[in-house]
Amino acid sequence: MTCATTPEAWKEVDEVFKNRWNLPHCVGAIDGKHVAIRKPKKSGSYYYNYKHLFSIVMLAVVDADYKFLYVDIGANGAGSDAGIFNDTELKQALEDDKIGLPPPEPLPHDDQPIAYFIVADDAFALKTWMMKPLPIMNMSVNQGIFNHRLSRARRVVENVFGILASRFRCLLGTMPQSPQRVTDIALTCCVLHNLLRLRNTNNADILVDHDADHNHDEANLPDNPTLHDMQEVYRGNANRAAKLQREYLIHYVNSELGSVHWQQDTI
Repeated sequence: MTCATTPEAWKEVDEVFKNRWNLPHCVGAIDGKHVAIRKPKKSGSYYYNYKHLFSIVMLAVVDADYKFLYVDIGANGAGSDAGIFNDTELKQALEDDKIGLPPPEPLPHDDQPIAYFIVADDAFALKTWMMKPLPIMNMSVNQGIFNHRLSRARRVVENVFGILASRFRCLLGTMPQSPQRVTDIALTCCVLHNLLRLRNTNNADILVDHDADHNHDEANLPDNPTLHDMQEVYRGNANRAAKLQREYLIHYVNSELGSVHWQQDTI
């Protein structure tokens, strides 16, 4: 299992997300999966989760080719995905800009620099390096299109969890081993999954949602597109910058610069 650590490597991940899922500057999808375990002795409710099961959590970042880039396994099931992520080395590296992400660059056919980012669900905090969907209440058409475009890339991580559990069916039931042993088994499953994905992709593809009803071609674009200036994204308050970046992405995917011909049919 290898996580990208250089701008060039992250751009290779971005290229597949852009071509397959029409979301440029996306360098991964993150989510958590509960692995059910038998209640350890004298553990009380430490491993008890909201699904009314005892579990440990597998937090994972995956690429668009359904491979694991990073996993953190072993946190108790009572913790939230965001809380677990906040305690990881990955979060600290992203905060400190020490993971090798490329500097902000313009989106395809555009001229305003936008940060590269991981996509997540609403459980995670919005950052310039982590984009998540908007709340569904009082959503406009443009916002709904953005949510759909982002969710198409984000659901890759859910597909990976499905493939993993289908291959290694011990993950479907309640594992009787100790939490540490379950952690070792789950990590081994992730490494073997990557190995199988690299050596034999054909069998895995039948389990993957390819979104076959959509063509992934970009719209016809003008030679010299211009959009309103968003340099403010990279100045001042970090929360404000993240919100401004998401607003810019909403505008971009609904403009002739970043739209795809089928997206109106999804709303």
